[in-house]
Amino acid sequence: MKVKAILDPQFIPMALLCREMREATEKDGQDIVIGIERNKGYISAYRTRVYPDGVGKDELNFEFIERMVKALLWVRGGYKIIIAGSELIGNKIKDAYAKGGLRDFDNGFMSRVYERPFEVVVTTLDKAPVTSESASPVGRHLDGCRIGFDAGGSDRKVSAVIDGEAVFSEEVVWFPKTNADPKYHYDGILQAMKTAASHMPRVDGIGVSSAGVYVDNRIMIASLFLKVSDEDFDKHVKNMYLDVAKEIGENIPVEVANDGDVTALAGAMDLEDDSVLGVAMGTSEAGGYVDEQGNITGWLNELAFIPVDANPGAMQDEWSLDIGCGVKYFSQDAVIKLAPAAGIELDESLSPAEKLKVVQKLMAEGDERAAKIYETIGVYFGYAIAFYAEFYKIKHVLIMGRVTSGEGGVILLPPVEEE
Repeated sequence: MKVKAILDPQFIPMALLCREMREATEKDGQDIVIGIERNKGYISAYRTRVYPDGVGKDELNFEFIERMVKALLWVRGGYKIIIAGSELIGNKIKDAYAKGGLRDFDNGFMSRVYERPFEVVVTTLDKAPVTSESASPVGRHLDGCRIGFDAGGSDRKVSAVIDGEAVFSEEVVWFPKTNADPKYHYDGILQAMKTAASHMPRVDGIGVSSAGVYVDNRIMIASLFLKVSDEDFDKHVKNMYLDVAKEIGENIPVEVANDGDVTALAGAMDLEDDSVLGVAMGTSEAGGYVDEQGNITGWLNELAFIPVDANPGAMQDEWSLDIGCGVKYFSQDAVIKLAPAAGIELDESLSPAEKLKVVQKLMAEGDERAAKIYETIGVYFGYAIAFYAEFYKIKHVLIMGRVTSGEGGVILLPPVEEE
């Protein structure tokens, strides 16, 4: 039985679309394997079923597989899509992800992250890709002398830790997003780490947490370097943490992780369990994941770009130009877009954060219109978790971020639990 999104009756959950496709193709379906290849030859493979080619369902097949490819691509990350089992569907996916095609944004983003031309390969089912993954037990090594560094947009934090006990910590205000000279960033990071190192007899390892996309401990995309030119980014930023580590000492291991993964790891350690998905609802939607072995995976976990709504009239994301993706369902934009349907008029001169505060104030005052907004987001989220479970093994979900603060966060949970 479908739970209705009270303010969005046209909402079509991707989770239900998956279930309906499986049920409809159970007897005479055609197997399809989607493979995503990323750095070091790691491959994530996902098997599903569609209608047989040529029975009048070809467009429906493509629409379904395109959404599944999109989701897997942004969960795992990669520069190559492999479609096995249907040349017809595979060629349509190839057209969609070509330069200038429907998913031109995805092509360009992944090409930049993995520094490889983006490609789609079509093959037969007998040559279908198989999963070949790797994960890192980051953050669970507490012995020895270690530096922990968190690079935030308004402040940077550093700690010196000996055998799990902090012997020094410091928080310094800085302005990385408004500085175009990467030397500003480098000097700030180096100073922080040198200060931490001075409080220990040696440094056995360095751990870095920050928002952004990191591959093999290299910075591929990060908002801290918003003003840095592409030329300076490639020349001075990508290897910045590795270069700083070399100045601290020879052969010091360094691990750089997205702060979403670090948050999920902290949650897993606190719960003393594994298979933890962390979701932050703020300016956008962010994610992090710890797998069934309790490790960080190296996946992108860019939940903002993962489709959750199959409604062809769903709201468009201004950046990727795609529709129905998490950024418009689990962020301040979700609250703002639902306000008119709830009968709440928001002053257009206000910033998105200010509009969110207006709704949160109404929620705190017991306004039923605001409550309906959070109930709707709760339904969105319940179905989204069911869809995320197609790609993640999940025991626990950590929910955080400004959208979930206050009474709205409390009312958001019951519909999620129903899912």
